[in-house]
Amino acid sequence: MRFIPEALHAEVVKRTANLGVAFDGDADRALFVDANGSLVNGDASLWVLARYLKARHELTHDTVVATVMSNIGLEVAFQSQAIRLVRTDVGDKYVLEELLRLGASLGGEQSGHIIFPGLSLAGDGLITTLSMLRTMTEAGKALHELTEGFHNFPQILVNVEVRVKQPFVEVAAIQKAAREVESELGATGRLLLRYSGTEPLARIMIEGKSQDEIEKHAAALADVIQQTLGGLISRVP
Repeated sequence: MRFIPEALHAEVVKRTANLGVAFDGDADRALFVDANGSLVNGDASLWVLARYLKARHELTHDTVVATVMSNIGLEVAFQSQAIRLVRTDVGDKYVLEELLRLGASLGGEQSGHIIFPGLSLAGDGLITTLSMLRTMTEAGKALHELTEGFHNFPQILVNVEVRVKQPFVEVAAIQKAAREVESELGATGRLLLRYSGTEPLARIMIEGKSQDEIEKHAAALADVIQQTLGGLISRVP
């Protein structure tokens, strides 16, 4: 989401435009700014496009593929429309593999990398933009109207420096703490616990309805990881 320039937000509002579009360097990703100047990320785009395809009976198996980084708000919103969200590891190649395995018709990443395997096996920002414009035109609605029903849940990211990347399942205290967090979050929250692929860091990502609640859970789990695997704790801005 970092490739959305602030100038685009201002320009959309200044010109009273219906839509602003930002592409990354190779234009395989597209993010949007609606008429109110609000960012519409890849999760919100999947919400809009999935409902459009389902209404046309083109959302195969009523299934959308996304990654573990997609906000749980997307999953909750899809449940209200009887749409199944299947998650993969981070990376468009994993999304594509799962799309092909399931025979699904839509998938993508929060970053704006959207894949329509029936049109292209690669993410293409222009295809995503044309699909969004078609959806808006046929629905006769502004983008901010089409994104209604989807809400990003609060999220917190915390890094804990570790001495060794011991599998979490092998550390009883961490497993116990993680289960407690998941139990308290219930169906409207999510915990993702993983190691960095390049640094000696354990990464904690928690989403839930309450910012205070997820911060409390993240701090408690970070303390357990620090006590068992050692290192410094830092919150990701």
